[in-house]
Amino acid sequence: MKILIAPSILSADFSHLGRDIATVEKAGADWLHIDVMDGHFVPNLTIGPAVVKSIRPHSKLLFDVHLMIGRPDAYWQSFAKAGADLITFHAEAAVSARKLIREIKRAGLKVGVSIRPKTKVETLFPLLSLLDVALVMSVEPGFGGQEFQRSSLDKIKAVRGYITKKKLNCRLQVDGGIQLSTAPDAVSAGADVLVAGQAIYGAGNPAAALRGLKRVLSSVN
Repeated sequence: MKILIAPSILSADFSHLGRDIATVEKAGADWLHIDVMDGHFVPNLTIGPAVVKSIRPHSKLLFDVHLMIGRPDAYWQSFAKAGADLITFHAEAAVSARKLIREIKRAGLKVGVSIRPKTKVETLFPLLSLLDVALVMSVEPGFGGQEFQRSSLDKIKAVRGYITKKKLNCRLQVDGGIQLSTAPDAVSAGADVLVAGQAIYGAGNPAAALRGLKRVLSSVN
């Protein structure tokens, strides 16, 4: 399966957001990762539906909206209307994950579920057959630029093993601390979608950084 790179706009220059999105799209980005934080579920505030709506006309990339919020059931529809293609919510925040998955799918969107580093990986297993994406956080969500938690590799391997055993059509995404030195390990463990923020937008040349990451991953089994 092709390894996909989803640059995270959390690390972009918000005063030139359209430009920064165009830069990675032209350089070969596969998805655009959009981190939504509410200051409650995680200790940070980022963007709302208005920003997603404003950038939607300027990109053909799949909008991968990651809801790091306490009430995903109350707000996902606003992001769907704003232009999200994929909605990922946290297992820890959902009142009923299965019900929310069904609602998002009925709206015609792809759906993912994420777990934090301290959440047991088995939480994902009963949901994987329903999902388009399973997201394993390799840092504690809230801020970009954190160091990759190597303990997440065992979780990635476990999820990949379950997906393979059950022959499921579910992508395995990893978010947090992804850079040239950690991306190959995440892919070797079983990830096939990597979110990268600082590694791309924190570089002097984001386009070159993205191409360099793709080049490194092209040689990883």
